[in-house]
Amino acid sequence: MRALILSDIHANLEALEAVLADARRRGGFDTIWCLGDTVGYGPDPGPCLDLLQDHPLLIVAGNHDYAAAGRMGVEEFNDAAAAAARWTAGLLSPQHTAFLAGLPLTATSGQFTLVHGSLRAPLWEYLLEPESALGTLERLATPYCLVGHSHIPFICRENGGFPRFVEFTEEQVFPLGEERWIINPGGVGQPRDRDPRPSYAIYDSQEFSVERRRVTYEIAKTQAKMRRAGLPQRLIDRLDYGV
Repeated sequence: MRALILSDIHANLEALEAVLADARRRGGFDTIWCLGDTVGYGPDPGPCLDLLQDHPLLIVAGNHDYAAAGRMGVEEFNDAAAAAARWTAGLLSPQHTAFLAGLPLTATSGQFTLVHGSLRAPLWEYLLEPESALGTLERLATPYCLVGHSHIPFICRENGGFPRFVEFTEEQVFPLGEERWIINPGGVGQPRDRDPRPSYAIYDSQEFSVERRRVTYEIAKTQAKMRRAGLPQRLIDRLDYGV
């Protein structure tokens, strides 16, 4: 079984289509594991949701998903994020709203737990430091945890109770073992590691490994849609720089 691991698509249809096409060319996949924030920021929330649901899918909620579905407010969002959330909420169909509102905070598949932010604070915590990693490892009931939210790819090894972050190097196969790991595949629709290319990962159960990949897409096409929709200029510009 091969699982395509995606996070933070953020309604960027061109980025999502490029990732799916690349994954199909390079061995294919049997299912999609999505770590939340499918909508928000970008111009195509409905088409992204429809495209994901065309495949076998295991998906959890992100903060932008719940905000767009009315399950939480936008008081904690910055101005640009709040504006995009309100725009998204006004565009979604009743079916899409119900789908997002019904997403769970966590999910499991075999040896993997899926969550958007962290197991300590599923919607909000940016898991980027040893202390936050330890908070998730203390709650983790499976060997491996998949997280998103920060849009920054990494592997965090349990390291005997002293979590250690290592680079999730692109195009390198990482064999899984007995040590517990937290894995972030990076962002699809709005990367923030200073590389504008969408990032994703593949889990191969036969090889018992994970691998991270990147693709290019037509950024200008997404940006043009965002301008026509009147989305904040800051959100449009950042796609060029991966920040």
